[in-house]
Amino acid sequence: MNKTTVTHARARANRPRRLLIHLGLIGFGLVMLYPLLWMLSSSFKPADLIFADPSLLPRRIIFDNYIRGWNALERPFSHYFLNSAIVTAGAVIGNLTACSLAAYAFARLRFPLRRLWFAIMLGSIMLPLHAVIVPQYVLFSNLGWVNTFYPLIVPKFLATDAFFIFLMVQFIRSLPRELDDAAAIDGCGYFRTFWRIIIPLCMPALATTAIFTFIWTWNDFFSQLIFLTNPDTYTAPIALRAFLDSTGRSSWGALFAMSMLSLGPIFGFFLAGQKYLVRGIATTGLR
Repeated sequence: MNKTTVTHARARANRPRRLLIHLGLIGFGLVMLYPLLWMLSSSFKPADLIFADPSLLPRRIIFDNYIRGWNALERPFSHYFLNSAIVTAGAVIGNLTACSLAAYAFARLRFPLRRLWFAIMLGSIMLPLHAVIVPQYVLFSNLGWVNTFYPLIVPKFLATDAFFIFLMVQFIRSLPRELDDAAAIDGCGYFRTFWRIIIPLCMPALATTAIFTFIWTWNDFFSQLIFLTNPDTYTAPIALRAFLDSTGRSSWGALFAMSMLSLGPIFGFFLAGQKYLVRGIATTGLR
């Protein structure tokens, strides 16, 4: 019996096991997706059938929930989408810029107390948001930044997300230092080396930072609730909360409809960013 026959025999013997594994994964995936599918189905149901009919296939499909939800608040829901887009875009740009610069400094430059500052930076990861939100609010209130987007965007340009700094530091440390030496021989300074050599090779880490910053900022509710109390500055998460207390009763159909629309940018950005992330990871061997 040759090797090819043995290989085919083993493959046939493993088919039932692989089939069971795939069926189990599909079942687990359906269980995880059930709340999302239920919310999608409920967004097309009349209000009196949302909780009375638990099936995923609506008996009667209506689009009134999307129409009412879009115009239920003081402004069209597009206004809150725009506010979320401004905050999220500023956070992504700020993290990509500041965290990459800080990571390059920790990974490549030599300066006094570098290890101490790096340890302090890592220690800040353990600080919960609730421990620093009050001092931040007092600071931004004294600056007159409450009810503006500055408290949600400006800190990102100061490299406050230590997790992404650590992620990029570990990635930059894996790059050969000979590339820096070659750039220095060609007359490149620190900043030019960072821009010409490090940034193109850090695309996987940058893509990861952009994806997670977008998702976390777009879904952020607590920080935006603290700093944005004027309805004109509401973002999508805060506007969704308004469906539960603006009229004294819950408008579940409109809430589910706008929630589904709010998930669209997250899925779109993740799918688009994942393509570049996978491509970057697949080409990291060319370093």
